[in-house]
Amino acid sequence: MTLKPAIICLSPSGLGIAKQAAQTLNGTLYIKDNISDTDSKTTIPFHQTLPTVRELFLSGSPLIGVCAAAILIRALAPVLNTKQNEPPVIAIAEDSSSVVPLLGGHHGANTIARKLAAELSSTAAITTAGDLHFGIALDDPPPGWQINSPEKAKSVMARMLQGQKIHLTGEETHKATWLEALPKGNEIKLTATLSAKTPESDLIFYPKRATLGVGCSRNCPPAELDDLIQDTLSKVDISPKALAGIFSIDLKADEPAILQLSQNLKCPLRFFSANELEQETPRLVTPSDIVFAEVGCHGVSEAAALAAAGSNSELKVTKRKTANATCAIALSDHPIKTLKGQKRGSVMLISTGPGKAPWRTPEASQWVAKADQLVGYGFYIDLLDPIATHKPRKEFPLGGEEDRCRYALEKAGDGHDIGLVCSGDAGIYAMASLVYELLDRPKEQGGVSDKAKRVEVIVTPGISAFQAAASLSGAPIGHDFCTISLSDLLTPRDTIVQRLKAAAQGDFVIALYNPASKKRRDLLKIACEIIQKHRPAKTPIMLGTNLGRETERIKICALKCLQTEQVDMFTVILIGSSQTKVLNTPDGPRLFTPRGYENTINTKKHEETK
Repeated sequence: MTLKPAIICLSPSGLGIAKQAAQTLNGTLYIKDNISDTDSKTTIPFHQTLPTVRELFLSGSPLIGVCAAAILIRALAPVLNTKQNEPPVIAIAEDSSSVVPLLGGHHGANTIARKLAAELSSTAAITTAGDLHFGIALDDPPPGWQINSPEKAKSVMARMLQGQKIHLTGEETHKATWLEALPKGNEIKLTATLSAKTPESDLIFYPKRATLGVGCSRNCPPAELDDLIQDTLSKVDISPKALAGIFSIDLKADEPAILQLSQNLKCPLRFFSANELEQETPRLVTPSDIVFAEVGCHGVSEAAALAAAGSNSELKVTKRKTANATCAIALSDHPIKTLKGQKRGSVMLISTGPGKAPWRTPEASQWVAKADQLVGYGFYIDLLDPIATHKPRKEFPLGGEEDRCRYALEKAGDGHDIGLVCSGDAGIYAMASLVYELLDRPKEQGGVSDKAKRVEVIVTPGISAFQAAASLSGAPIGHDFCTISLSDLLTPRDTIVQRLKAAAQGDFVIALYNPASKKRRDLLKIACEIIQKHRPAKTPIMLGTNLGRETERIKICALKCLQTEQVDMFTVILIGSSQTKVLNTPDGPRLFTPRGYENTINTKKHEETK
């Protein structure tokens, strides 16, 4: 999925340029909340500059700041990693006099900068040598092409800058029009080919003209399919790097052998319906009535390869098969830039953390940006602002948990990437377990459709409320601990009481979730009575409400002082064990539970004196 560029505006004087940049790039405009803008429906206000810039960068969005380059540098310095994964980052002077690519020059920043400079009648301050002198980056070929060894491109470009010239070779040279403008000579050899053989060449480029159609029986051994593909590619001498993608019928979107093949070849997967594949029947070499009776089309591997390669394609390899697998290869008449077919949809369980952006993982931010739609309780989605603003969303109320999970799975079954937003950690009292429960249920017992069962489900971890509460109060969970929810909507009250007794007897530090609601106040009182039977009334506890948000409240007191009026459903309670202590520090009281290091030290001293 191509992410929309994010344009950042920090001052009123840059607003006009920022709007022009947003229109040119079809991007999203973010403006400082102290800027007056009459067209507020199309802009997203933000309060804190540096966290917002970091959040957008970590989401993977191309980032264009109408501001001093130093502001972007200071914001991003703590989160920079490797250049292979960074999105484009560009600074535009507020008077539009210059457009400066700062990061991701070979990942689109230079191209974006040139486009903006042309629109703004400005100058693109390109500093990457290859782009500056030749207008291309050898390590970043255009869509539809792949390079064999990107790491070698830097030395080749250095030789070109020293005056050495290139010689184009290979049977695909006539399609490598993007290389034709380079100075010709004999010192540097560049090859354009489909071949898997590696000729003597400084760099090899592969046009992605080949489409691989596959089919297999249910639970086909992955090694059998992989061996068939490797043998087929070898026999026709086509490099895996020349494959635009792997294609099959939608019934196989969850087939382990096909999914594993995609990972092995590092090649994208797309799927067609039986009706779409049946339209290719006149072009099939080996149509089968048996296959038609089984899946509704006269061929899978040949039809999928042809459908993916387009109407002007031809079969390079007709159907080859083993006991459980089939494959075919078609060749398009041009490098394939956009894949046909439906991708395998996904449900991405996004953990927001307790509330504030710095406590959210970069992976969670990336999934928010990737999602075609965000699904969840509206308040939780709002916690993702500004990166979730103007993102398509489907809101469900509290109590609609099963409905939102079912919706997410069914929508993903149509080939969409759905972000299912959860507060805290998606696997702790949140939606991850319910998603898997729905997948596990038979359809007639309230499960989801077959297409929904074929989607990918992935979970990103998050900081849960008890972790946030512990960090803000010191180190109360430095030893064994447990979490118990006091909500009896889904868990029988007797079970909750039983678990409270066991946790109290085991002398665990106890984190209480959902301690009290408007209607349910008595269970918290019961919990306190149970715990006080096994530890002193002066046992320290911590109450944390709205953690990570502007209305955050923290209170440390004794167990005997806890009153139900002090808590609500946005409160988490940490109850210390018999070993938990309070330490008065210059910054206020802090809780900690010793791990037992003092005992270890005393034991060592005793042994040394023997």
